[in-house]
Amino acid sequence: MRALRQASEEELAHGLAERLQRMLEHGTTSVEVKSGYGLTTRDELKMLRAIVRAARRFPGTVVPTALLGHALDPEQPHFVERVLEETLPAVSAEFPGVVVDAFCEQNAFSVADCRRLFEKALALGHPVRLHTDQFSAQGGLELGLELGARSVDHLEASAPAALRALAQSSTYGVLLPVSGFHTDHRYADARSLLAAGGKLVLASNFNPGSSPCFSMPFVIALAVRKLRLRAAEAICACTSRAAELLGLSDRGRLAAGARADLILLCHRDERLLGYELGGNPVQHVIVAGREVFQRRP
Repeated sequence: MRALRQASEEELAHGLAERLQRMLEHGTTSVEVKSGYGLTTRDELKMLRAIVRAARRFPGTVVPTALLGHALDPEQPHFVERVLEETLPAVSAEFPGVVVDAFCEQNAFSVADCRRLFEKALALGHPVRLHTDQFSAQGGLELGLELGARSVDHLEASAPAALRALAQSSTYGVLLPVSGFHTDHRYADARSLLAAGGKLVLASNFNPGSSPCFSMPFVIALAVRKLRLRAAEAICACTSRAAELLGLSDRGRLAAGARADLILLCHRDERLLGYELGGNPVQHVIVAGREVFQRRP
């Protein structure tokens, strides 16, 4: 957080552009990037501007999200009130319609805090997403369903009944297996969510604290091992389902008229994405029908 506050917008954009290139080389052509580490109005706006700036250098698609309800800053009195009364209106004015996100957990935003943030964000025309049930079930998942959140992310601590309720809604469940792998070795119950008909998405959750991983091939391999997904289910969860969640209806599938965002692998069988662990099987990356990366022999 302190390093981010000291960095300029250009430095942040440059660092993000480098990470986006690494992600592209591992097969990611569309990516959501969140703010959330500034914890002041000035620095959250700086992060969002840097995301937009870096996106211009990226051949694929970058979808920004304003993670305004992230950590609590003990150095700022009445921090939640400042987010509600200062940061959210400023973000709304400069980035109308951007998705607003929060982290509902012990020692982070409470259910009541998230409700206030989301009700105000929705009134200003912002869709919402929620990180919840990572370490404990505080009621965030239920709040997300009540308010029509686009997704609830993590879900490692979600009870079976809560997952069934999620499956019966229009909200996506975003599972983040690298977080469990890197932290406490707990994983969401993907099989129950799928069995109930839920919309399951896989993501890297690439961040310096709980998930220092940008490789979606590794996420697929981990999901097969730890979430008990079949390779085809894992591939679907990070292509077509992920595109649906981000509102990118023109990609994530091979079909006439779809956007030609494609990757060519060194594998002869796509199920090897779930079998092999580590390394990078991506040989070619194509964005909108144009090759943007080719791995050298």
